[in-house]
Amino acid sequence: MRAWNVAGALLVGPEGLLLVRNERPTGSVDWSTPGGVIDPTDASFVDGLAREVEEETGLLVDAWAGHVYTVRAEAPDLGWIMHCEVHQVAAYSGEISLTDPDGIVTDAVFVAPEACGEYLAACRQWVREPLESWLAEQWVPGDVREFHYRIRGSGPADFAVERVEQ
Repeated sequence: MRAWNVAGALLVGPEGLLLVRNERPTGSVDWSTPGGVIDPTDASFVDGLAREVEEETGLLVDAWAGHVYTVRAEAPDLGWIMHCEVHQVAAYSGEISLTDPDGIVTDAVFVAPEACGEYLAACRQWVREPLESWLAEQWVPGDVREFHYRIRGSGPADFAVERVEQ
């Protein structure tokens, strides 16, 4: 099984939650929080996440509020497991400038919480559901929630996703 670590940032500004538009190599488009794969050279999840936020949006994370939720998605038919930590930003600086070296992030906007649903509609279930739960409840960092998913199928067109209770 291939395994990788991913992280996402809950960055809230005066206008709402920061979402980025992702144009995937497959041609699909979705919106998510900024974040990405944590590199083996990153000292920690938050160090890698700070790097990802800056690469994708140009914003600098000055302080973290803490870990908010974890997602584990297992796709045994495809031979992969993904572990994601989502952390909330306490302070940030800079202006949005799209600088994604991967060329995936093509826009970044702050979205009012009540409007996020329409942006998140195209997200994978394991991205959308935990984020929508947090948007509805906005529990505090440190009260870490866990979300586990099992994905069956040979590719995105025939995925069957099941939330697994712990």
